[in-house]
Amino acid sequence: MMPENQGNSTVLQHVTGEDGMPRLMLAGKYTLSALGQRLHTLPAELAAYAADTELQWDLTGIEQMDDAGAVLLWRAWGSHRPSHLLLRPEHERLFTRMKEAPAPPTPIPPDFLWPITNLGKAVFLLWEHLTGLVLLIGQILLDVIYLTSHPARIPWREISANLYRTGAQALGITALVGFLIGVVLSFLSSRQLQTFGADIFIINILGVSIIRELGPMLAAILVAGRSGSSMTAQLGVMRVTEELDALTVMGIPHSLRLILPKVMALGIAMPLVVLWTSAVALVGGMVVAEIQLGLSHQFFLNKLPDVVPVANLWLGLGKGVVCGMVIALISCHFGLRIKSNTESLGEGTTNSVVTAITVVIIIDAIFAIVFSNVGLK
Repeated sequence: MMPENQGNSTVLQHVTGEDGMPRLMLAGKYTLSALGQRLHTLPAELAAYAADTELQWDLTGIEQMDDAGAVLLWRAWGSHRPSHLLLRPEHERLFTRMKEAPAPPTPIPPDFLWPITNLGKAVFLLWEHLTGLVLLIGQILLDVIYLTSHPARIPWREISANLYRTGAQALGITALVGFLIGVVLSFLSSRQLQTFGADIFIINILGVSIIRELGPMLAAILVAGRSGSSMTAQLGVMRVTEELDALTVMGIPHSLRLILPKVMALGIAMPLVVLWTSAVALVGGMVVAEIQLGLSHQFFLNKLPDVVPVANLWLGLGKGVVCGMVIALISCHFGLRIKSNTESLGEGTTNSVVTAITVVIIIDAIFAIVFSNVGLK
């Protein structure tokens, strides 16, 4: 007989039975709390005993056993009951449940081509979005053609409401951000210009940078984050509450009553917001120039038209029109793709804002390259 008591609550005894066959007697408590640190060593000991197919397992001495102890023994036996096993009746149900449990899923082999697979999925997703936007633009053009022959059907109320929400209600935040950007840009530029005695060129820097680039970019990014997300969320909520389905049942096209007014309103409002943002940013820069460099506001305003060609203003307003319509199209595209659940609503709104801001930056880069010789002396 070979007693092996390696813990206070779990006992293993390897004995020879009356029939001369080897027998392993287990006693004590085989619960998760009782096993404790032995969970690291006991599986190897039990597996070594389980290698002997003639070994008789006597579990009648076990006082308590929970699922952890049963799983420990079941894995040591190789997920099948040994041929010679003695159990207490109350423990029988544990191993019966182990036997009826489904087999664990086979491990998934590593996919070494996952970068190519993910790249392919991204390309197909991009193509799907592009085709969706092209179809949306085509439908809007058809709606415009229809409205030219049926002017009484033009949704003036929707256009007016969207103009107010996307234009008038955005004046506060765009004015605040534009003023602060003008202050920061003027302060940093004036410190550098003072070093070289070129204080007068602060007007050139502020005029060109704000009217041509920063004004349209700031307005477009703020509108994309504010109004674009609002449009996507509105269409998404209408999808969740099945209002879009109700419009379809009533024969009212989504593009005519929901999308076209948003595109037209943002296309009209954006150049006005750009003009407002650029003007407030120039006021902020002018205030700092007067404090930092001593340039009066009368001199600043009189000199500005001479050093900044008016083509820069038209270029900035053109960016506003294009960016406004693109933001509305992207927001409506993602809004219509939202499914009838709240998770899709949040994900679609986030994707809409990120995509709109990215496309706005791309449009600004395209304008900078195409019109690189316009408005610069």
